[in-house]
This record gives sequence, structure tokens and C-alpha cells, in this order.
Amino acid sequence: MSSPLAASVSALPAERPAAAVMMHRGTSYLSIDREDDVRARRPPRSGGLPPPGGALRGVGCLILGAAFLFLLSPAPNTHPGGVGGGLAPPPGDDDQSSSARRSAFSANDPRERTRVLPVRVRSLAAQHQIVGDRLGEVKEGKRTVEEIVHGGAHLVGVGSGNAPGGGGAHGVHAGGIGSSGHIGAGAAAREHKSAPMTAGEVVQFLDSFLKKLDSSNIKHKRATFRGIWAAYHDLVVKWLYPWDREYLRRMPPRREDGSLYLSVASFRDELCPATLEGAFSKAKHPEKLFVGLVQQNCRENCRSGVLDGNKVEDAKADPDCYLIFCSSEVGKKYCDEGHVRLLQMKESEALGPYMARYFASKLWMGEQWYMQIDSHMTFSRDWDAASIDMLTKAPSGKPVISHYPPSHKYDLAGKADVAAPRLCGPVFATSDLEGQIIKIAGGGYNYDGAKSEVPRFAPFVAAGYLIAHSDVLRDVPFDPFLPYMFVGEEILLSARLWTAGYDMFSPTHSLVGHHYVRNQKPKFWESIHRTFTVGVSFFLYNVSS
Repeated sequence: MSSPLAASVSALPAERPAAAVMMHRGTSYLSIDREDDVRARRPPRSGGLPPPGGALRGVGCLILGAAFLFLLSPAPNTHPGGVGGGLAPPPGDDDQSSSARRSAFSANDPRERTRVLPVRVRSLAAQHQIVGDRLGEVKEGKRTVEEIVHGGAHLVGVGSGNAPGGGGAHGVHAGGIGSSGHIGAGAAAREHKSAPMTAGEVVQFLDSFLKKLDSSNIKHKRATFRGIWAAYHDLVVKWLYPWDREYLRRMPPRREDGSLYLSVASFRDELCPATLEGAFSKAKHPEKLFVGLVQQNCRENCRSGVLDGNKVEDAKADPDCYLIFCSSEVGKKYCDEGHVRLLQMKESEALGPYMARYFASKLWMGEQWYMQIDSHMTFSRDWDAASIDMLTKAPSGKPVISHYPPSHKYDLAGKADVAAPRLCGPVFATSDLEGQIIKIAGGGYNYDGAKSEVPRFAPFVAAGYLIAHSDVLRDVPFDPFLPYMFVGEEILLSARLWTAGYDMFSPTHSLVGHHYVRNQKPKFWESIHRTFTVGVSFFLYNVSS
């Protein structure tokens, strides 16, 4: 199945692009061949003039010579077991003739006569880093995908020889900065370290990256969507991607203390303080709860969401979720004890919910369990312990519990004996805005007549309520090359989890509620119009989804 990104790019108007004429994707890297690069690979012509007559005569001689050699050459092997007219050597041939015939087979194999590959693909092929060519090694356990992608570099991390009970070098940690050979100049200047990365280091780097992003956005305010994407891509290649590889190598060790990390992505959300208060006040073990809050707020010159009559008005600065919660009777204690980690982002730096969750995932500091939610949620009593209990009961070594939670008006306590709805309805999107991708068609249907004590399988996960073992952040790390994505986040995450060996389950009953209808509230795609130009979000949304 072709990627939605490639499909959406191919469906664009056939105008001459300024950049990004070809996009291709590895497991964690997206490369762009620009038109200038393509032109640079073409042989030069002398001012567009036709070749002189002598050159034409030379070409004609070459054609005649080739035809003469073809007539003198022996007929190809026509053994009945051959492929494509007998190009495969028959069994029993001696080594010399088999080698010659294999060479003839390779020369005539149509797969050898492909179009000129992009520079990065040729480089990966030369280094034997094309995963599809080495799936046999992966299936036999001789190589991991990460080892192939990173050129066979020693991968240090979970299951490595340095870990207790570890075996070979497996995991997602690259063997040092620059091991992939495609990391930008931003990595070269950083000192190589081996100690686990601290929350202070994470926030310091992400703050510096966001400042660079903000400057880039200002510089490209009038750019087309292709130019915006190319600018983001180049910035990430130079700065964020190298740091991401370093973070994965220096991830904090996972604790076995029952701690729970709660990832919360908030975009101009006045309900965020109540969400944090509900999480801590309703938790059975609030002392084991740690929150990573990514707060994307407008601080000045703010505008409202789309109001009645499609009007947009001036608005006050957004409420500061962190300050409000940490000043509250419930929150002050936990903030003072370091249970809430914060990354502040300006509205103009917002990249969509997926990238907000990417940033939040980096604020994880070794907690045993990982959970992600939206910033407008309600909670049942003991939601934390009940979620973890479901994980331990799920019939899998690598379970993920997830679904679309019911409305915030749902009686979570009164309906604790009612089976939770499951995600079982995929459809192909019909809207051009969604790029005709596979999407989840709602999640309110209850497929089970009675509540089960054991979580039941489901084919998909939802991004607004998901809980798993925190090793999921090592096994399936968020991809920094997916900005401006909204629809498509969940189907992509489902596919990545499944192919990484995780099994998806629905909760046995609903533990959280969700504010679904937030009309007239600001949305991130509306902010893109103000950050760049009106209308560009349609194309960015299409490409990223």
C-alpha cells in the first residue's frame, strides 16, 4: 500500500514544483529530492543545441555495431524450467556456465533496468540498508530493522549485552550520533554523552529547537505548502532528528515501581487545568502519577475560533494550564514535588496533535507505565489502578489498552459494569482533505453484550486514551517527520504497534470521558492560516495525513 504522503503528492496539480519533487520514506526518515538535485544529475547540454552531424554519425555506427553483435550472439537458454524465456540456468550446469548464465539473467532481468534512483536510495542500497531486501534476516532473527537502518552499528539498549539478562544488540538505540550517515550538522557540534538524559536537558534542547522553528516559520510565511514542508524537513534533519537519535540512546532506565506517566497535549484548551485536577484527585495512587504537559498557547494578539457566521474575533490570552493547576489546592503539592513536567509552545509553533505527543513522549523519565490522553477529559475513581489492572489481565506479552472514550457526560461510576465500546470500523476516507486514507469510523458502538473480566482484542488504537508498558516508547518511538497531521494519526500508530509485536485491546469498561463537541474553540489548523497564509493548511493537512 503506498504511503498517504506519496499518494497525496502525486494527486497534486501538475505544476512545476519549487522543491520536493520526490519523497520516499524509510522506517524513521523522510528524504526529499529537490528539482535542482535532479537537474544536477542530468548530463549537461551545450546551450540546448542539437548535437553536431559527426555525433549523429557516431551514434548510427554504434547502433549498427550492436545489431551485428546481436546477430552473432548465441541463442539464450530455452530450458523449460527457465523464467521469462529461459533466462534462468538449467539445473546441473557446471559452475562456470551457471555463473555466465546468472550474469545473463541479471542483465536481462527487467528489475535491473529501473529508473534512476534518488541519491538517498542509492546510498542506502550501497550500504545494504534497504529493509525490504533483508526481510529474511529479520525473520530469522539475525538482524533487527534498526540495525539494518543504522548500517549495522552496535545498538545499545533494551536486551543488549549490558543489560541484566541481555543477549545480543537489539533495540532502538543507535550506536552513537551519526551512525546512520544521514544526520545533519546539528549533531556534529554536540558532545557525545552516555548518561541518561535528564528532563532539564530535554526541555532545554526542545526550547532551542522551537525557537529555530519559529524563526523558520517567519522566514517562510509566504511559502507554498511544499516550501513549508521542505523547510520543516531540513530543520528536523539538521537539529531534531540527530537529537532524537541521541535521546533514544540515552533514554532513562525504566523503573519497576508502579509509576505511571501521563502524556497530555494541550492546544489553547481552557479545560486543561480541570483535566489535570481530575487525574490526580481521582487516581488511586497520585503519588505514583507523573504528567508530561505540552502546552501550546496564544500569549498575545490572540484570535478566537470560528464563531457563528464564520466570524473570528480578537481574544484574550489563553489560560495557563500549568500555572492554574499548580496554584490549586490539589495541584500545588504535586507540582512542588516535580510530578508535572512542562514544555511551553507558542501557538505559532504548533505542529498538530501527533507532534505534540512526540514532544510529550520525550518528557518521560523512566516511569513503568505509559498513558496518553487529550487535555479535555474526565476520570472515574481509581482510573490509574484499573487501567494497569486491565493491562496485566490482557492475554498478551505486549498489550495496549485503548478506545474512543464516551462523552464527558457519561456516568462512569454508574456504568462500571457496562462493557466499553470497541474500535472495529475502518473505512476509506472520501474527503480530499483526508487524502483518501483509511480512517476509524467512530467508536461509540458497543459490540459486547456483557462486560468481560479480560480485555478483548481490537484492531485499532485511539490517540486520546491509550495505556501500555512504557517500553512502547523504546519499541515504537514517535516519528519527528509527521507535522500537521490530525486524521491519520491513529491508523498509523495502530499499524506501527501491530508490526512491532503489540496486541491491541479494548478496556473492559470505560474509565475516562472525553469532551468531543468543542465548537467555536480554536483549532490548530486555523492557527496555520495565521502563521503562514490563508488556505495553506488544506495542503499541509493533506500531505501530512
